[in-house]
Amino acid sequence: MNIIDMAKVIRSKNSGPFKITIDVIFKDYDMYNKAKSSGVLTMDLISQLYKISNEKIVAFEWYEQGKALKVTIRRNIPSGSPGDTDVYGCQQHAPMLSIDIP
Repeated sequence: MNIIDMAKVIRSKNSGPFKITIDVIFKDYDMYNKAKSSGVLTMDLISQLYKISNEKIVAFEWYEQGKALKVTIRRNIPSGSPGDTDVYGCQQHAPMLSIDIP
């Protein structure tokens, strides 16, 4: 099952000028638990999807109360700097949309 079908919200946003946070909020606890227990969503997967090292992942947190996964990564360049293509960080969730969870 694709993560799009399991989640109510998949979004990204700035977490200050130097970081981006990606939130995956699942439709219900069943979907949350399936995703969490699948072992698919890992720091290694995030590293592969975003072509970064694990060291650039600041946080990888499961939040049961919110039925959510929150991932925070360091930006390559600060928000708004010359060369920044997404000042608000709101388009950085796109690689997550390709994830399939059995």
